[in-house]
Amino acid sequence: MRALYVHIPFCHQICFYCDFNKVFFKNQPVDEYIEALGDELNMYGKDEAFHTLETVFIGGGTPTSLSAEQLETLLAHIRSVVPTDALREYTIEANPDELTEEKLRVLYDGGVRRLSIGVQSFNDDLLKALGRTHSADDVEGVIETARRVGFTNMSIDLIYGLPEQTLDDWKETLRRALALDLPHYSAYSLIVEPKTVFYNLQKRGALHLPDASVEGDMFTTLMETMNDAGRVQYEVSNFARPGFESVHNLVYWDNDEYAGVGAGAHGYVDGVRYANIGPLPHYLETVQKGERPLLTTHDVTLNESMEEEMFLGLRKRTGVSRTRFEQKFGRTIESVYGEPLEQLQADGWLVRRGDAYALTADGLYRGNDVFEQFLIE
Repeated sequence: MRALYVHIPFCHQICFYCDFNKVFFKNQPVDEYIEALGDELNMYGKDEAFHTLETVFIGGGTPTSLSAEQLETLLAHIRSVVPTDALREYTIEANPDELTEEKLRVLYDGGVRRLSIGVQSFNDDLLKALGRTHSADDVEGVIETARRVGFTNMSIDLIYGLPEQTLDDWKETLRRALALDLPHYSAYSLIVEPKTVFYNLQKRGALHLPDASVEGDMFTTLMETMNDAGRVQYEVSNFARPGFESVHNLVYWDNDEYAGVGAGAHGYVDGVRYANIGPLPHYLETVQKGERPLLTTHDVTLNESMEEEMFLGLRKRTGVSRTRFEQKFGRTIESVYGEPLEQLQADGWLVRRGDAYALTADGLYRGNDVFEQFLIE
């Protein structure tokens, strides 16, 4: 087990595109939930399972919706079972308008050294259309405050393909994002998920998205702009100065094991993928009975694990290692996937570079088409 994910489901505002497990903060049992998280962490910590961790990631929801005192309690619970001083990376997700200097100092004093800030756009009209509560100016202010507190490892999330967004809007967002001179940037195309405000608008024909060609131009502009700024595209949607790649997310893309705690969290431990109970009352009730709050468990088969190795690993620009594949599964990658490997190389979407198979420049635009070729029937 290389990583731990801790889920905080509370938000002061629900964004119109978000389908993660979350609830409005008001009138929720927040303190009770934090104590339950501590109890669930202890269910792992009893056997020192967390002593091999390289990374901890606190996500949501919105972890910074918690007060400074609540954050301090949460970090203390994590520290009680995780040797945080030995971690390679300790990250928390944050909203720009909720990161006060007091909270930043609590986080830094508690061992957190990486911030992942949900910015999405530097166009204030687009931010309102997304249901975001911050402004572009808030972002620049919080980065300055975080640096004053001591944070040097920061990332911001951006989204393109937004309703009414133009290519010029996207170029301006990238310009302002890079002007912050951060070591890491993540940028994702909008996906309209069921049970979101955007989904309901789309069903009524009231969501006006850029067409596919414009979204493709946005992706091209993203890659070119980041490259020119010295941020290496180490994964389809992630760009970093060398040495600042996200250790935590690489655990997922390497198809390695991680624990997930909290309501609705997912994990992958000892060959079993699991999902926790999502609704807060049921989660709290189960943990308070001293039981792990499991909703589902699935023993990952050999075929499923090999599939995951391919479609997760191919998201990395370095691709899937032939040596690592054979070490993990006891067979060569060519013996399992010889036909699709040959066909995808002939199509120009995949290339073999030394020990690895990786997406080509054209393959980056056809990622899902490539990945589905590795599903074993």
